[in-house]
Amino acid sequence: MEVTPALILAMWGAGMAGGGALVAVWGVVGPGYGWLTAAVVLAVGGAAVLAAGSVAGIVSLVLVVGAGLAARNRRISGLLFAGAAIALLGVGLADGGVVATFTGSVLLGAMTSEMMLGHWFLIDPRLPRWALRRLTLIAGGGLAADVIVLAVRGAFAAGDGAWVAAMVVLVAMTGVLVAAVWFALREPGYAGVMAATGLSYLGVLTTFGVVVVGRLLVAGL
Repeated sequence: MEVTPALILAMWGAGMAGGGALVAVWGVVGPGYGWLTAAVVLAVGGAAVLAAGSVAGIVSLVLVVGAGLAARNRRISGLLFAGAAIALLGVGLADGGVVATFTGSVLLGAMTSEMMLGHWFLIDPRLPRWALRRLTLIAGGGLAADVIVLAVRGAFAAGDGAWVAAMVVLVAMTGVLVAAVWFALREPGYAGVMAATGLSYLGVLTTFGVVVVGRLLVAGL
């Protein structure tokens, strides 16, 4: 495994595009979320393309633009976001491998999508919370899967002890934050969504740490 900016950015962009596809198909919010997701994925994916220079990356950007333009049609937008996610995964495969690239993208994408979608619920707390809960479950599953994949590849068995300890702390903090978001969403009223969205901000930071530090350990930090 080679840890490069292209790999990290491609996983992040792929995960957010995948989250955009799910939210589009679920149809819980209007096209504004699709426009925001397309803009963010375009920025992150564009940076990945600049770093990697791959054809798959260019294809992903075209699909993302199409998803944003088609945001009012949730089925078409969802398909285009899904295609962009697959193409961005292709950007990271050479450096990260198939399984690790996928699990990292799920973890990063679910938590980031949770944070972004939470803002729509802050504007209208009456929206159904099941979409946020599903993203929280996906983030938890992504964390478990990514840690297992990294552990199998030796992330906790080699490298500097301080970095291994940092990885353990990051995993624990992320697990606590995922659980905290889940329970915050069980609280009725505006306060529950506000707390969940705020906690997901911290979750994005810790998941980023898990993904980056874990892969650096696998690479022989």
